[in-house]
Amino acid sequence: MATILTQQPVTPVPPPRSGLRDFWRQLRRNPMGMTGLIMLVTIVLIALFAPWIAPYDPYRPVRARIDTIYAPPGAGHLLGTDDAGKDVLSAFIYGARVSLIVGFTASFIAVAIGGMLGLVAGYYGGRIGGLLMRFTDIILVIPDLPLYVVLIALLGSNLWNIILAIALLSWTGTARLVYSQVLSVKERQFVLRARAIGAPDLHIMRRHILPMVLPLILAQNALVIAIAILSESTLAFLGLGDPSLISWGTMLNLAFGRGAISLGAWWALLPPGLGIVWVVLGWTLLGHVVEQIVNPRLKTHHLMH
Repeated sequence: MATILTQQPVTPVPPPRSGLRDFWRQLRRNPMGMTGLIMLVTIVLIALFAPWIAPYDPYRPVRARIDTIYAPPGAGHLLGTDDAGKDVLSAFIYGARVSLIVGFTASFIAVAIGGMLGLVAGYYGGRIGGLLMRFTDIILVIPDLPLYVVLIALLGSNLWNIILAIALLSWTGTARLVYSQVLSVKERQFVLRARAIGAPDLHIMRRHILPMVLPLILAQNALVIAIAILSESTLAFLGLGDPSLISWGTMLNLAFGRGAISLGAWWALLPPGLGIVWVVLGWTLLGHVVEQIVNPRLKTHHLMH
């Protein structure tokens, strides 16, 4: 008996969607991610246009008077003045620049270091991978703050030394993340085929493995930026910041050290504190959503639990 074969209609396959366009579509549909993005865009615009937005130049010396020291908010100073009679709003706007420079630069260095170590350790494994991961674990368990103090005491309290100190202690999370991902990627068929035809290790890591782990590295970068900004604010609050620059942490340090609390000058404390919370929260929200987009298994894991 002959078997009659009927041809099934072929469903047309849509053209592949652009990765960036698909990423933006998913981010736009996530309220938490859009909230974080709007928060960050707002503070970045404030920092970029600081000379045009700030009513005064906080770096210009002023002659303080009794009535201008910790003057409350008013028409001339919307957020009052500090202990030197300078406008708090202007210092807040210019302070955003320092915090963002530290966050972006330190995170870029930290992610580059962590990504490289995690990639090498995961790909080679064995003694090399074990040694690099044990070194990572040692740095990971040591408290950051004492090491920050030691490094800055040795290097000096200027902006680039602070960035370097933060970067040297913020790469461990990225290294562990990349290491675990590379362990999985290097066992896939396309990597095994590349090895079989004799492709060099550097070529395999650069052309086959790095593109697979790069989205996770970029997602981790957003979280490292938040950590770097918070670390700089902590160091500046402890008096270890760059004394020649105005940052939110420096504003808090001067306000606490010069009697703002005892005088009830809340306007000298609240704006820089809220600025730090605003930026760190924005980066954390955005980083969490970006990580879910580039690594869908995280979303599945959260749903299962």
